[in-house]
Amino acid sequence: MPWLSSSWTISDDKKAYTFEIKPNVKFTDGTPLDAQAIAENINGWLGNDPDRRNPTAAPYLEDSFESATAIAPLTLQITLKTPFQPLLNVLAQSSQGILSPTALKRGLAANCNSPVGSGPFIVEKWNHGQNVVFRRNPDYNSAPSHANHQGPAYVDGINWRFLADQTVRYGSLLTGESDVVYDVPAVAWKDANSRFAVLRHITGGTPLRLALYTARAPFDDMRVRQAFAHAADRRAAVELSFLGALPFEANGALSQSSPEYISGLGGAYAYDLGKANQLLDQAGWTEHNKEGIRLKNGKPLVVRVSYSSAFLKPDGEQALQVIQQQAKAAGFEVRLQPTNQADFFAGKNLGPNDYEVVLLYWVAPGAEIFRISWKPDQNGQRNRYNPSRYQDEALWNVIQTAEQEFNDGGRTALYQQAERNIVEKAAVLGFTVLDVTLATRQNLKDVWLDRGAVGEPVFYDAHFVDVK
Repeated sequence: MPWLSSSWTISDDKKAYTFEIKPNVKFTDGTPLDAQAIAENINGWLGNDPDRRNPTAAPYLEDSFESATAIAPLTLQITLKTPFQPLLNVLAQSSQGILSPTALKRGLAANCNSPVGSGPFIVEKWNHGQNVVFRRNPDYNSAPSHANHQGPAYVDGINWRFLADQTVRYGSLLTGESDVVYDVPAVAWKDANSRFAVLRHITGGTPLRLALYTARAPFDDMRVRQAFAHAADRRAAVELSFLGALPFEANGALSQSSPEYISGLGGAYAYDLGKANQLLDQAGWTEHNKEGIRLKNGKPLVVRVSYSSAFLKPDGEQALQVIQQQAKAAGFEVRLQPTNQADFFAGKNLGPNDYEVVLLYWVAPGAEIFRISWKPDQNGQRNRYNPSRYQDEALWNVIQTAEQEFNDGGRTALYQQAERNIVEKAAVLGFTVLDVTLATRQNLKDVWLDRGAVGEPVFYDAHFVDVK
């Protein structure tokens, strides 16, 4: 939306947003990009058709959204049932891309394989598991004002290859086989900074964090959650495993790039084995088996940690293994449960009785992510985005009040109140920041990272120069 709108206004009651859409813009299939096209997209995101519903937009907007209407060919109005200050941030996220209504009629499979938008590049071919080939859109005319130029992109196209092995991926940059690599490996971080142009964006929303299952034993007891937090030196584990390339983040509630972030908030749960043992004794975990694992009523203190090995990567798994060994000294038996990305997002090892900790993140511009992470179960519907199962109506009331507060200072204060609650109750523990990194060869200039939520690579301004 920010790249497609020239201006917007908000009604006095904060329930109507009116957007003026840039003129003479078309989707790459020739369909006009007008207010009606955008309205069809947004109404589909919040509708009942599973092929059109947007699983990122819906959790944000389903409680407040009423309708999206084209009130003139290039004027869109979004009407809300209740004020929702984060609306603009939600619309600005890349997962809320606007697609051609003509192309959407093709069905879900076709739209996933070859989406039709209005951007500077066109999806030419997606070879699953290998690469996606993009070609320049010669008719592109809706670049944002902060871009370095207007009109079509400079490069003819992009060949985005999937190289999962980080050594192979970085090696392709060294040999010149690639001009850019995404996700610079920790082991190559120093070398990349000495040889190439390196870009980094720390994403907003949440960091990569440990969500503790608070709805049943052992983590239904806050003392046990706090003991687990103190039982391992998470900072040292991260610094050792990532070689200093990826910073530790103690605050599990919110990313340091979010405007509402409270610096140092997670510091209360630093490594302290003595305190961990004291808390576990107080919680009644006083017996031990022959392996040194604590027992209560004959049951061992087992903590199963579920995560996707796709986004954690080998460095992160090493950090978890360090935590696993250190926590054993306090009497925790930590069992690591890695899954591949497809199985993880299909819910493997994520059922109500499958884990005590899950490692995950959610990217957003800021604390509006609290709506998704901490909305209580309602009307018998389980909030599947709340793996810690921490249910607190008082917390939820603060979050909803913040969402309707349009004064920046007042809203920040409310979100920070919620942030303190989440951290102090040890519902989540910090692990690492979440970042996007690129390394580009010196002859490729003006690649940039979008400074919104995700930090997507932008190749619109990219061009090659002669380097002597």
